[in-house]
Amino acid sequence: MALQTQPYKGARDFYPEDKRLQKYIFGKLRETVERFGYEEYDAPILEPLDLYLAKTGEEIVNEQTYTFEDRGGRKVAIRPEMTPTVSRMVAGRRQELAYPLRWYSIPNLWRYERPQRGRLREHWQLNVDIFGVADTSAEFEIISVADAIYQSFGAKRDMYTIKLNSRKLVDFVLKDYLSLDEKAAQAIAKLIDRMHKMERSEFVTKADAIVSPEQKENGATESLLNMLSIKKLADLPAEVKSNPSVNELQIMLTRLTDVGIGNAEFDITLMRGFDYYTDVVFEIFDNNPENNRSMMGGGRYDGLVGLFGVEPTPTVGFGLGDVTLQNFLEGHRLLPVLTTETELWVAPVGNVQVSEIATELRESGVNVAVGVGGKKLGDQFKVAEKKGILNVLIIGENELAEAKFTLKNLQTGKENKHSLEQLIEVLKGGHQKG
Repeated sequence: MALQTQPYKGARDFYPEDKRLQKYIFGKLRETVERFGYEEYDAPILEPLDLYLAKTGEEIVNEQTYTFEDRGGRKVAIRPEMTPTVSRMVAGRRQELAYPLRWYSIPNLWRYERPQRGRLREHWQLNVDIFGVADTSAEFEIISVADAIYQSFGAKRDMYTIKLNSRKLVDFVLKDYLSLDEKAAQAIAKLIDRMHKMERSEFVTKADAIVSPEQKENGATESLLNMLSIKKLADLPAEVKSNPSVNELQIMLTRLTDVGIGNAEFDITLMRGFDYYTDVVFEIFDNNPENNRSMMGGGRYDGLVGLFGVEPTPTVGFGLGDVTLQNFLEGHRLLPVLTTETELWVAPVGNVQVSEIATELRESGVNVAVGVGGKKLGDQFKVAEKKGILNVLIIGENELAEAKFTLKNLQTGKENKHSLEQLIEVLKGGHQKG
């Protein structure tokens, strides 16, 4: 039986044109975050399973994590996210590092879930984190970085919306305002995280099943629904509005507007599914009606570093997946036409030796591919054109004798003769124009 040519379900092959696009996108990401002073790090793709059992969330650990037992009997996971890893790394050198830390990475991640638009089993994700800043200036900076990424690709702010909420606010609403106990509050919080994926009637039924009969009788579910329908901080009940988290959110929204990021708004239904978030959370949504979904998210997680037995470190960060970013860029037509990195095809005529010339061209900074000697020129032109290489250098016995080489532009069909020095000047000044 013949082997399959398709990749593993939910993963992708990257042919040269795909890798070219990835390099372009990753290049923009690195350029943008480094402009804010962030430094790149990396870590192994395998981690002890315990790392995720601590705080990641039951759904991800039990249903989506690739796990196995290695030959030493250790339970291992292929990383589904990077936040526990970077927290481990910071804890490992907690006393040696200079704070605030500004770190980023673009790791390969795996989650066992149903492949669908914007969500695959394998993806790459930009992770940006700032460690050591306890006040909301950290959230302001992180959200500014996220916004700058979309701006770097040429996006307009009406193409996406930044939604903010506070875990502290939600905790206050559930426990103090609605008087739910710890277990019920946690269950309702997880239900809210999934509410946009279900009908209102299903949400109500599940909420009723979580609250106590007495609370249900007293209208707890109705109060919850009323609270979740509020769109502005100013419309929150006075008892809730007095919570300090409301003022922090308002200050942040005002600061973002002041620097031109006017597409940020409050969303009380925004939860983020990870258990480690402790305060402000945010997500960025695509406003394209054909892709109206969350593209990235993050927030504050002050307790994760402390799980490793060191002093806790205040931390804010976000993750941006490559699949959702590419869908956004394609949907808004923000991707440029990318061409091959090879600038010149050297076409030998007959069995002439062209290696010295090719070497000199490469040493001068030109990317050169050499054709197979003895192959017809017309066939070499077809190969170069199929590869997207527009410039072909024709070298035969006469050209070697004269030290003058014919440069042909396959797009225009025009030919010009140059010495090697002139050729380098032409190519380094840009592709030969018609």
